[in-house]
Amino acid sequence: MAYLNKVMLIGNIGKDPEIRMTTTGRKKVSFSLATSRRYRDNNGETKEITDWHNVVGWGKTADIIESLGVRKGMSLFVEGTLTYRSWDDQATGQKRYATDVTMETFQLLTPRNSNGAPQNGNYNRSSSTPSYDNSSMGYPPASADSADMDDDLPF
Repeated sequence: MAYLNKVMLIGNIGKDPEIRMTTTGRKKVSFSLATSRRYRDNNGETKEITDWHNVVGWGKTADIIESLGVRKGMSLFVEGTLTYRSWDDQATGQKRYATDVTMETFQLLTPRNSNGAPQNGNYNRSSSTPSYDNSSMGYPPASADSADMDDDLPF
């Protein structure tokens, strides 16, 4: 039987990425990513729910996030896998659990100016939006122009 653990998210970074070195010398980046979904309640009013995802990247991925100057508020496409971790809370002694998205591929959706620095504002399909694929599986990066993607959706 085949198994699949794949996550794809598009959202806004909720806090500036935190870069750390592990005790073994491996670089790690972590940040939160906000995604939103809309629905209509029983009264017909449109409601929005925001979900927060912990995103983690290792090695070269962490280097690239750092070198691009990725920061809070920027839009990002992330592709990766779900990972789970647990630890004992030192203050209460209780077991704590967290779910992370381990980033394999990402694409910066926030436009960049002529100096290569990120700009604030809306995503412009004609702008240069770099994508990076650091997966060991060799998956291609997502296309910057997703206009044709809607044609493939089954709904």
